[in-house]
Amino acid sequence: MSELFTPRCRELVATMAALGPAIAERSHRYDREATFPFENFDDFRDAGFLGLCIPEEHGGLGADFATYALVSEELGRHCGSTALTFNMHTATMLLTSQIADDLEMTDEDRALHAIRRADMYRGVVEEGHIHAQPFSEGHLPGATAGVTTRAVPVEGGFRVTGRKIFASLAGAADRHNVTCMVEGEDQIRFLGVPADADGITIEGDWDPVGMRGTVSRNLLFDEVFVPAEHEYLPPGCFDQAAARWPYFFMTLSFSFLGIQRAVLDFTSRYLRGDNGPSERRDNPQKQHGWGEMRLTHERSQALTYRVLAEAGVDPTPEQVQRAWAAVVTAMEAAPDMASTAVRICGGRSLLRPQVLERLYRDSRCGATMLPWSVEVCLDRLGRADLFDDEDLPA
Repeated sequence: MSELFTPRCRELVATMAALGPAIAERSHRYDREATFPFENFDDFRDAGFLGLCIPEEHGGLGADFATYALVSEELGRHCGSTALTFNMHTATMLLTSQIADDLEMTDEDRALHAIRRADMYRGVVEEGHIHAQPFSEGHLPGATAGVTTRAVPVEGGFRVTGRKIFASLAGAADRHNVTCMVEGEDQIRFLGVPADADGITIEGDWDPVGMRGTVSRNLLFDEVFVPAEHEYLPPGCFDQAAARWPYFFMTLSFSFLGIQRAVLDFTSRYLRGDNGPSERRDNPQKQHGWGEMRLTHERSQALTYRVLAEAGVDPTPEQVQRAWAAVVTAMEAAPDMASTAVRICGGRSLLRPQVLERLYRDSRCGATMLPWSVEVCLDRLGRADLFDDEDLPA
């Protein structure tokens, strides 16, 4: 763990923690109104966090995958919706920097990628661009399966047509970075669709049970023009990243590790009488429940931190299985802890504006999030070591 918390990492986590109280105070409004946390992203812009995982030579903060995870955990402690939307933005920065640097490319592709990502980073650092990453289409599970969005090569770029569901930041992002296919190819393209381009429609109501501030409505693309310079990975590199850097798909779980911390924070204060009607910490049943919550969190955090310590390119099958296990544990531990907190704190803890009411709802959303949903990860863990590698799903 000491290797994860480098001095630079501690500094960045501390900076996010300093932003935390203001973010937490606003979270009630974003949840109640189901609106995007623009003010929180203004804070990120001012603190340089939109460039958290942009290399320092491009004006960013230079955080790597593990450091991002720990910053995301801290952010999730204050607002789960903000943490998930921040993940969508930062994941593209990671994919095009640290992860892309570990992939195989021709010299020509590497040089072109360097030019295109430098332009993208410039937009983030100098103009405050926000990036979204709508991948889900609802056809098949898996990072590279069921992609029906089509890109037709035209002069100067592509015409993109398709539909993405649960598109977080739908009305807030400057770029929608989508996975799509060119007819006749068997590799995924990764294109940054300008949010102000003609042919984009945002559809559907947004009134979910939890994670309401993500505003994850549906995006429709009807022959939307995407400039060639917005192809943020060379053709085939997304597929390569999915196979060789699968840790990329566990980033959502870091927000739920933070939600676990938030549940502990609330419960501790409540049992001590800081935010409840009276002190309840002397009750042995409350102490037992508190102990159970602590154990659940420690197990989840320890497993995630172990995975972070070994995260990198070309993991072994056992390491990938451990990552799946960490995702399941984080996504399942958060609602389990929230339920226990309700039981030991009592009915008043669910009354608004108590934060536990929102944490209880938000924590239940993680299990369904693709491509590494709990069901997908459990299916893969259930087959691992029982079948030959070639029989396992991608």
